[in-house]
Amino acid sequence: MLLLFLGLGLLAVLFAVTNPEASLRHLRVGFLSGDLKGNYFATVDRMAVAAVKRKGKITNLVSAGSVENVQRLIEAKKGCRAQFALVQEGTEWPEGHGLELIGRLTRPESLVVLGRAADRMSAVNDLKGLRVGIGPIGSGTESLVRRLLFPLGPLDLHLTTQPMEEQLLKLERGELDLGAMVIDEDAEQLQRAIRSRNLQILSLPRAPALAYPLPFLREGRIEAGHYDPVRGLPPVDKAVLDVDTLIIGNGCASRSVIQALIGLFADLDPTFLRRNRETSNLSGLPYSPVARRYYDTGEPELLGIYAPWVIDIMPTASWVQLALAISVLFNAMGAANRFRLWRLDVARVRLEDDVAPLFPPGTSVAEIPAALPEAGLTTEELHRRVPSLLQRLEALQARCRKQSLSILVPMGGELYYRYQEGLMQELIRALKAFAARMGIPTATPPEPPKKTPEATPPR
Repeated sequence: MLLLFLGLGLLAVLFAVTNPEASLRHLRVGFLSGDLKGNYFATVDRMAVAAVKRKGKITNLVSAGSVENVQRLIEAKKGCRAQFALVQEGTEWPEGHGLELIGRLTRPESLVVLGRAADRMSAVNDLKGLRVGIGPIGSGTESLVRRLLFPLGPLDLHLTTQPMEEQLLKLERGELDLGAMVIDEDAEQLQRAIRSRNLQILSLPRAPALAYPLPFLREGRIEAGHYDPVRGLPPVDKAVLDVDTLIIGNGCASRSVIQALIGLFADLDPTFLRRNRETSNLSGLPYSPVARRYYDTGEPELLGIYAPWVIDIMPTASWVQLALAISVLFNAMGAANRFRLWRLDVARVRLEDDVAPLFPPGTSVAEIPAALPEAGLTTEELHRRVPSLLQRLEALQARCRKQSLSILVPMGGELYYRYQEGLMQELIRALKAFAARMGIPTATPPEPPKKTPEATPPR
């Protein structure tokens, strides 16, 4: 009863520590996003609000953009100050980065180029000598535009870097001819730029040819009137380039935290899991094993919801494999134990068969102390055979005791060994009583002490 109540108490403590409620109390992470007014920041902010409702916490960390996010995420591995970041696909990874892919957002962003007279530009030569803003230093926009414009060196473009809001202001004043940004096509910042600042979208000339060298880019399109059907903004369809946004981690987060984060994205976007399951990974980053399993199965690990610490030790599949291995191990141990017990019993029965010819047929073990030896046995033969049998029985009894203490013996299995020991002990006592009555010596004479050479006295 004491053990029963102790077990129940331990279970109660375990459930209290685990807190088996489908909450996100274990989710405490830093998430690198982007500019305060950008889409990355807004996306992480929505995640943070959803996490708070389920008792989790996501700290939205402002940054200049994708390139800075990668660098800060790698540096954060030392103290795990940040665990995740949103990064534009196509961002170059430094050597030995140790980053992993968690997933990608369902909705891609677009490389949009704005200008006061962008509607009048349709050919590549129209861009020659223009002043172009490419976003802040360390942003994904800057990195992408420099890679795109590298083959267009003869155009003699004048590139400048500045924060996005400052870039829009310079475009409005005419201090810049064009300004590039990687942004959601429905972002409020882009809508204000077109509706209120009267900026126009450049239809990228030869967009498929620009995207061809960079496999992570694909041609996109913003339909005419998308921002204002009445005024016709834009007046015609505009060719843009679409690029995915990646969710990456630096390995600081545990399995349960990664699972919780993916679950949040899936709750906010019902197509998130299907998109990640069906999209090939061309990012150059290895998939997180937790994320890969989540997308393949389409559901989280149940233990990760109600007992997160369990899958932090090992995935559920590993626990099942461990349980199976333990089951196989115990079965093998039980088989080995039964085999050893069988061999002990066989050896004991053989010794009993060797003892039986010493006495008249039908003599029981209890009758041996008072029994007469079998007719025809000489005294010399009795003196030879009885001590030998006793020595073999005592050796078998010692072997039985040793094997009963083995880890192969299951709990309660030692009783079978004790039974064998009891049978051997009963026979040993009977033979010793018989030997004492017949004057047969049973004790093994002690070995004479070894002579040690005497020390030579010093001269």
